[in-house]
Amino acid sequence: MRQYSPSAASGADAAESSDAARSLRGAARRISGSLATFRVVTESSWADGLRAELVWLSSTLADEHAYAARLARLMDALHRLSGSPELPAPRGSAGALTVGSARAGALLERQLTLARTRAHSATLQALGSSRFHAVADAVAVLASEVPLDAVAARGPVAEVLVPLAAVAETRLSAAVSALPPISGCEAAPSPYNADHDGLWHEVRRLLRVHRYAREVLSEDVTRPAAAGEALDRHRDAAEAAAASATAARTPRIAPATAYALGVLHADQRHEVEAARADFQQLWLREPAGHTAVTAG
Repeated sequence: MRQYSPSAASGADAAESSDAARSLRGAARRISGSLATFRVVTESSWADGLRAELVWLSSTLADEHAYAARLARLMDALHRLSGSPELPAPRGSAGALTVGSARAGALLERQLTLARTRAHSATLQALGSSRFHAVADAVAVLASEVPLDAVAARGPVAEVLVPLAAVAETRLSAAVSALPPISGCEAAPSPYNADHDGLWHEVRRLLRVHRYAREVLSEDVTRPAAAGEALDRHRDAAEAAAASATAARTPRIAPATAYALGVLHADQRHEVEAARADFQQLWLREPAGHTAVTAG
């Protein structure tokens, strides 16, 4: 696992530090996902303990980047929407979106910058802690000292690891099948209903675990990677919509600001629906020799 210096995050090498944090986060997710899939061939208590620490590390490292990306996404959307002649004007003021978008942007910037600052402090604290160094030490010895179960790990890859990877794929298939219909389909929920976002986020998590399992087995991951990108966009849009809704609940904001935030929320929920449709199209393009996974 690549080392990351807390002090570098505030220096001239901020971009390099950000890349290092991203690589560290990705490594933590891969190892954690692999431990979840192939847990039975290791000493269970060791695998569970290390996996819990890796989940903590990945989550801690993700927050700062997530807030920054969310703010950038929302500001770009506000800029695009405020210049669109196709947007409906609110009652009484055709220019309310343009007027309100500046105030909405300022409000979002205050809220998300504060959250990002807090996440940055939490990251620096975590990376300077003995807990982080213990995780780094545990990962450093994995290449030569993986605690394997003497019985479960005995046998060829085809008999030991392949069936475990198949279990991960079966779980993913079940989660995809349980998804509600996307907007535009018969009996589909409202495109502004966020109640089902959690189901899609779970599919994203299981898809990532499935992709990591295929990487361990040196199988092609082109399709799950492309589908995962669609679900990444889904997650980003859903969280951006939630951020705009939170901002709209700020007490005593001007009507024009609330209107701009409402339009922004609707725009991001449309992005959610588009990402769901993209995922469905990508995932249903099943190559020959595999069992298709269908969405509800």
